[in-house]
Amino acid sequence: MTPSILLTRRHAMGLFAAVLAEPVLANTAWADTLSAARGQTVYFNAWAGSERINAYVQWAAAELQRDFGVKLQHVKISDAADVVKRIRAEKQAGRKDTEGTVDLVWINGENFAAMKRDGLLSAPFAQALPNFQWVDTVGKPTTLVDFSVPTDGLESPWGMAQLTLFADTQRLPKPPQNMAELLVLARSQPGRITYPRPPNFHGTTFVKQALIEHAPDVKALAQPVTPAALAAQAAPLWRFLDALHPHLWRGGKQFPQNSAAVRQMMADGELVMALTFNPNEAANEIAAKRLPITVQSWQFAKGTIGNTHFVAIPYNAPSKAGAQVVANFLLSPAAQARKADIDVWGDPTVLDVARLPAADRARFQSASRPGQVGVTAPVLPEPHASWVDALEKEWTRRYGV
Repeated sequence: MTPSILLTRRHAMGLFAAVLAEPVLANTAWADTLSAARGQTVYFNAWAGSERINAYVQWAAAELQRDFGVKLQHVKISDAADVVKRIRAEKQAGRKDTEGTVDLVWINGENFAAMKRDGLLSAPFAQALPNFQWVDTVGKPTTLVDFSVPTDGLESPWGMAQLTLFADTQRLPKPPQNMAELLVLARSQPGRITYPRPPNFHGTTFVKQALIEHAPDVKALAQPVTPAALAAQAAPLWRFLDALHPHLWRGGKQFPQNSAAVRQMMADGELVMALTFNPNEAANEIAAKRLPITVQSWQFAKGTIGNTHFVAIPYNAPSKAGAQVVANFLLSPAAQARKADIDVWGDPTVLDVARLPAADRARFQSASRPGQVGVTAPVLPEPHASWVDALEKEWTRRYGV
């Protein structure tokens, strides 16, 4: 046997051994993480404005304690931006890498962009989670890009969201399919349509949807905002809102504080339609008998703005191993299927259900419910996170007084 052939065979055997070793090393590393996590308490800072979500977190806590010996403590918050401020203050005060008060935070959008920019996040971890293999990174590209900012493994996807509208078909049999049709409807039914006041998340999302539909160059929205870009791309938006607002609830001089208020006004007959970022919200409300069975959800024909929400680990989390175990559990088919169940929460999954083993696929099989979106529209990507603050400030300057 010639030396060259021998070398080639040895090289091939070495590569084969390396390939075999990769899953072994990965399994060993995760076993070490599980061992380190046992006995840790994970302080999970998460929005607490929904009893369904709070109950889901309590269920997850019981599962994690039983199966992994990790205690999940839900720190109930109203705004993730407050958590970002606290972590930033801890860094400015010189808190070490294990001396923080937050182990895991529910986050996305401009808050993630701020944490990434300011070095407030722990090392990349998401792709190393065993259950990340089931994430649909192709069909749901926002699982890797958060408001046009690459996640780079710094946050783990948890659920999907897309701007969705809903109305009682007995009062609105032909719903608008874009912002132009919405303006026509508002003119025909003055005072019966509105949206939450920015910087409320749903209100800002409504404004961003209108921006995307009217911007001269949609691709420019994926780049960090500049004064020139804002002036050029948002000019048609302000013209649209100037035309729309006089026909809104209370003449566009006042706006509800949140989407829950809009939903209640629709339920009371004061408005003809409402909006949400959870495609299953109307179905949830119908199941809870807070909306009539004649309510139907829809998304604009050419698409509505959508994104993924995530969990992230701060740079100074005391229980980093435990936080990774929690994030991995939240990605498990069992946890994702329960979260997607309308009777539990109704938050769409980030997983590629078609690739799951048959037993796990079966977890997601359920009959359609009244109020669900009939035809899912394309997801329009969020503008770059920097556009949020710029739009909210300009909206407030123009319409906030």
